Amino acid sequence: MLTCRFSRRVARHRHPGSFPFPLRILMPLLLLAMTPVPGLRAAEEAQAPSPGTGTQWSIAGKRLTVTVNPANLALTVRTPTRTWRAEPSTTGDLVVATHGKRQSLALVSAGQRTSESYATGYSSGFKITLGDLPGEPAPLDLKLQILVTLEGPDEDLVIETLATDGETRIAELSWPGPWQPGCFDTTVVPFMQGMLLPKDWPEKAWLYDTLSFGRGLYMPWWGHQQETAAALTILETPDDAGCRFDHPPGGPTRTALRWVDALGRWAYPRRARLCFFDEGNYVTLAKRYRQQVIDRGDFVSLATKIARNPRVGRLVGSPVIHTSILYHIQPESSYYHQDDPAANHQLVTFADRAKQLEEIAARGIPQAYVHLDGWGRRGYDNLHPDVLPPCPEAGGWEGMRHFGEVCERLGFVFAIHDQYRDFYLDADSYDPRHTILDPAGNRPSGSTWYGGRQSILCSRLAPGYVRRNHRALLDHGIPLRGAYLDVFSVVPPDECYAPEHPVTRSECLRYRGECLDSVRAWGGVVSSEEPSDWSIPHLDLVHHGPYALRPDPGHGPAMGIPVPLFNLVYHDALLTPWSLGKGAWGIPENDLGFLHGLGNAGLPYLSLNPNDEELHRVQLMCALHRRVGLLALTEHRFLDASYRRQEFTYADGTRVAVDLAGETFEVTP
Repeated sequence: MLTCRFSRRVARHRHPGSFPFPLRILMPLLLLAMTPVPGLRAAEEAQAPSPGTGTQWSIAGKRLTVTVNPANLALTVRTPTRTWRAEPSTTGDLVVATHGKRQSLALVSAGQRTSESYATGYSSGFKITLGDLPGEPAPLDLKLQILVTLEGPDEDLVIETLATDGETRIAELSWPGPWQPGCFDTTVVPFMQGMLLPKDWPEKAWLYDTLSFGRGLYMPWWGHQQETAAALTILETPDDAGCRFDHPPGGPTRTALRWVDALGRWAYPRRARLCFFDEGNYVTLAKRYRQQVIDRGDFVSLATKIARNPRVGRLVGSPVIHTSILYHIQPESSYYHQDDPAANHQLVTFADRAKQLEEIAARGIPQAYVHLDGWGRRGYDNLHPDVLPPCPEAGGWEGMRHFGEVCERLGFVFAIHDQYRDFYLDADSYDPRHTILDPAGNRPSGSTWYGGRQSILCSRLAPGYVRRNHRALLDHGIPLRGAYLDVFSVVPPDECYAPEHPVTRSECLRYRGECLDSVRAWGGVVSSEEPSDWSIPHLDLVHHGPYALRPDPGHGPAMGIPVPLFNLVYHDALLTPWSLGKGAWGIPENDLGFLHGLGNAGLPYLSLNPNDEELHRVQLMCALHRRVGLLALTEHRFLDASYRRQEFTYADGTRVAVDLAGETFEVTP
């Protein structure tokens, strides 16, 4: 039986002695208390609290009791065996903007803090109303409503925040606060493939980005472990959301919800789900999120992807050959070699690359996926989105057509590297009016990549360029079998404030998805850079999905303890290659990528000139992938306290044990 107890504090300007809650409002609540609602017992009304009193707003279910202290807005959740306490409201948990001027406030500074019962046919709890927030010269014209309810047989805690837009608008909101350090031992974050972070971890830790769908949060959730218990936070409206994350050297870790505006507006209710487990760990959290994806209808398995495009099935158990035609570096690029001009232009013709593929096929590689960089007019990361015709120096249209025909004859799947976010200033189509604009009307600019000066193409325009270019390649007889659309699945969504093509983050993801789906429409295998939750229904393959390193994503020691959170959710929904070498990109510097790839039952990368040892490792990984590549990763565990010996278990019972220190492995049964 679910019970709800709530207290009300009316606006502080109420006339002394007046009835604290008008009868015309109280009567519907009395009727609600008398009406049988599934799981809800009549509300017990406590005395209206005053600031600083200990009276709580609360709801009690069969398993959970949830309270909010109206004096400081601190949230507490009690399970049968654990207590989870969030930190109280503090300055900065609410940031507002009035006529472009931002102001940091504390939610608890609201002069009006009231609560009333709230119930649907499947949930019950209370609604908090916050108003009368301090401003100059008058209180802000902003009112927030926060629904705090228990939902479902497992009694998930669902928190939904609504606000009305006036002259004052919410720019950022963070409530409830982070769990207090005494409540947990370890933080669990889908930071790239995944990270466990003990709260006393000696080094500083940070996320590369803190909005959903970047490297900081491949998936929009995180969690905590407290001895044998665990808690999970899921962002159910993740497009304009993320987390606030802080871990100084030695800890503790603080992780809290972060909601941000959409084109300067609150725009829609924001919703998070908190789940609590008296027995659970990081695997429990990942599997609970997997069930969430399945329940909302967003899980698309590899088996389904193969059914809708049989060409995807040719990648199962196939190595990935990543090669290139032209690397040309413009003088403005940060990669430009001042002291070695010849290094700025490295060319291999289509014909020469085709011969190398024939040679590697002759060494016993019957199938492969070929990812081709630098095939465009001026090579890799140049002139986008106007990359046609294919590189004239390398053989042009005819050369690229011949390359594709050789791939087809060898049984290799030929896919191109392509790019529709970076907008190069010397591209034929470049026009500043087509770039994204930030809220102040500024246009992003830079010159990091090989092609030199660039801005960012508005995502609203990207689908048109994708269709134009791919149609031209196919019309010229290029036997193209797939396309990789760079960065779409790893860069958090863009906003654009340009009056001609405004785009919210949600719309940006929709346009990116349209680009990816257009590849499938002409029969191509769809790929992008790294896995992120929103893109999984669209993608067949990603470039890699490795671990977070210090100080940046490329090379170095691991940030925290690497753990395969993403594969615990999505192993049977996505093809993921792994580099084999020690300290390869995204692989901790002292680890063999081969062992991580084997444990994760991924595809192997294969070089064009492999030695016998590399070929042997590639064959081992391909054989394992053919066995379990389409199966769920059901369990992962550490075999000792060093975290260097691990075991991965797949849905058919196959277990892969790897010893990263001893550089050994065992596959059973």
